[in-house]
Amino acid sequence: MSNVITIAGGGSGYTPGILLTILNFREEFPVSEIRLYDIDHERNADMGIIMTYLLNKNHENVKLIVTENPQEAFTGCDFVFSQIRVGGMKMREKDEKIPMKYGLVGQETCGVGGFAYGMRSMKGFLEMVGFIEKYAPNCWILNYTNPETIIAESVRRQFPKIKIINACDMTIGIEELIEKSFGYDRRNFICQYYGLNHFGWYREIYDVSRQKDILPEIITKIKKQGFDVSGMEPSWAHTYRVMADMVREFFPKYLPNNYLQYYLFQDRALEEENPNYTRANEVMDGRLRKIKDTVNKIKENRDLDTIDYASESHGLYIVEMAISILHNKNDRFMIIVPNHGAIPNLRSDAVVEIPCYVNARGVEPISLCYNIPDLHKGLMEAQVASEKLLVDAFFENSYQKALEAFALNQTVPNATVAKKVLNDFIEANGNYWVELK
Repeated sequence: MSNVITIAGGGSGYTPGILLTILNFREEFPVSEIRLYDIDHERNADMGIIMTYLLNKNHENVKLIVTENPQEAFTGCDFVFSQIRVGGMKMREKDEKIPMKYGLVGQETCGVGGFAYGMRSMKGFLEMVGFIEKYAPNCWILNYTNPETIIAESVRRQFPKIKIINACDMTIGIEELIEKSFGYDRRNFICQYYGLNHFGWYREIYDVSRQKDILPEIITKIKKQGFDVSGMEPSWAHTYRVMADMVREFFPKYLPNNYLQYYLFQDRALEEENPNYTRANEVMDGRLRKIKDTVNKIKENRDLDTIDYASESHGLYIVEMAISILHNKNDRFMIIVPNHGAIPNLRSDAVVEIPCYVNARGVEPISLCYNIPDLHKGLMEAQVASEKLLVDAFFENSYQKALEAFALNQTVPNATVAKKVLNDFIEANGNYWVELK
C-alpha cells in the first residue's frame, strides 16, 4: 500500500531532509503523494519549488501538493508529520529576547520563552488537530511541534482519542554526538532514559555488541576530553561544552540532556547570549536564507551542484516511527507519553519522555520499575506543575493560572519578575494567545 503524507509546517527548512529520508526508505515506506501544508504562503511555495527539484532530480514519481487549505491538506492522508511553528521566527525572536530584559534565559522551548511559545503552539496546534479529526480521523499524527510536553498535555485534554505520537529527536542528537566523539555505534544502544521533553537523564546505555552498560565509560571520556563539537554552529557547540561541564564538575553519575543547562546553569547561558542577536537570528540568517538562496538557484538554473540537502536524524526518526506503525515492528523510541506509573515515584498524570515500543496500535510505554533520584524528581515535579498550570491557563483563559505558571517556572527568581515578563508576552503575542482574564 502506498501512503499519502502531509507535512504540516511544510515551509520548514527541515522538510527537504524529511523528503530525502522518505526516498531512502521507499521500499519499506512507499509514498505516492506528499502534501505541504503551511499557513505561510511564501515559505510553502518556496519549499514546493525545492521539493519539486529534489523529486525530479531523484526521478521519483511522487505527487506533490502545496496548499494552505486544511481540507485539501488532510483529507484521506495516512500520516501527518507535524513541525509547525506558530508565529514563525519573528515570534521566536521575541521569545528569546523579552526574557533577557529581565535577566532571564531567552530560549525557544525552555523557561518563560518556552511558555510563550507553548501558549501560541497550543492555539495553533489544537486548531490543526480539529481539522485532522474532521478530514482524516484515521490518520496518524507524528508530532515534532514544540514545546512537546505542553502540546501533548493539551491534546490529551481536548482530543483524548486522536491518534498522535509526540516525539523529539534531541536524544538522537545526543547519541549521535556520543558516536561521533568516542567511536561507538549508536545502532547497538539500548538506552534507559527518563524525563520531560528537553529535560531528562540517561541512566544506562547498554551496548549490545559488548553486552554491558557503557554509560560509566562514556562519562569518563566526557570528563577527560569533552565532546567533539567540530563543525557545529557556535551556539550548539557551547551547549555541549556546558553539558560536559555538568558531568565533569557537578553531576557525574547520570548523563543529562543538554537543555538542562537553561535550568541549572542560567548564569552561563546568559553569559553566552547576545540580547541583540539570538539563536532565532542565527536561524534566519542561516537555514531560512539557505531556502531563499536555493529557490533562486533552481529558478535561475545555476549552481545546482551546490544544493546540499540530505537525509538527517530529524527526518529519520519520524520516518522510522511511521515504518514501525505500518509494519508492526515494535521498534523502540523515546516518546512523550502520560506517566501512568512508568516512573513509579513521579505523579501519575505527568507527561514524560521515556522508552516506548511503537507498533500498529501506537505507543506502548516501557515501565522503568525503579524510583528516580530526588534531585531529578524534584526538578521534574516543579516543571510538570508549572506546565500544567500553563495548560490550565490556556483552557480556562486564566491570567491567574498563567502568572502562577510563570512564577513557578524554574528560570524565574520571583513573582514580581514573573508578572512583568508575562505582561510583556501578552502584549507581544496579541491574538497568537488566547485572551487571559
